[in-house]
Amino acid sequence: MSDAELLKREAGIAACKYVKNGMIIGLGTGSTVKHTIIEIGRMMDEEGLEITGVPTSESTRVLAESLNIPLIEISQVESLDLTIDGADEFDMDFSLIKGGGGALTREKIVANLSKSMIVVADYSKRVDILGSFKLPIEADPLQSDSVIEEINGFCPGEVKIRASGQKGTLENEPFITDNGGYIIDCEFGPSITNPADLEKTISKIKGVIEVGLFIGICDAVVLSSSSGVEILVNPNGRLN
Repeated sequence: MSDAELLKREAGIAACKYVKNGMIIGLGTGSTVKHTIIEIGRMMDEEGLEITGVPTSESTRVLAESLNIPLIEISQVESLDLTIDGADEFDMDFSLIKGGGGALTREKIVANLSKSMIVVADYSKRVDILGSFKLPIEADPLQSDSVIEEINGFCPGEVKIRASGQKGTLENEPFITDNGGYIIDCEFGPSITNPADLEKTISKIKGVIEVGLFIGICDAVVLSSSSGVEILVNPNGRLN
């Protein structure tokens, strides 16, 4: 396991301090929260932990099922006790960019239904201003061209549909989300100083399904670095 992967594992395991018996937990998507899910599976197997998971993607569902974590659908719950997920970027206002894995719509639905949200991340995801990571937007495939045209009016960098990148697909074949949507990646650069306003602006565009800006949702970040794991708690969050 590489040093970077070890740091992700540390953060993923540390986030489990918030997991309590009997909880309904949103299980996020990504390379760091994967370690949280694996640790939850171990805790259930070795320590008798009992929880129910709500997966945010099909890949998470497959992993959780392989660990015998009982799962229910988003539609079956009115609220969740906790969501643990990753982030592609976060700033010190605890605003996030998510969607690098393409699961932003389900991730946001689950996070909004949760009483609290914990993000697991390595130190490279911490930024002063959001936007170095391309902002993902999920769009209706039939309206993706018009969405791109409108976003091009205010995005300073390239705006394009994410390619699949999967073996056996054509080079420019679009990535398809679990919901059947396209992901549009937008190069804003480190310029998103008012993410709440940008989220509102993009959400109003016809054909946009969801925006990869998560504002006012994250309550704490479990952050790993070469010096260890640090927990940053949002002073305006729900854990206080």
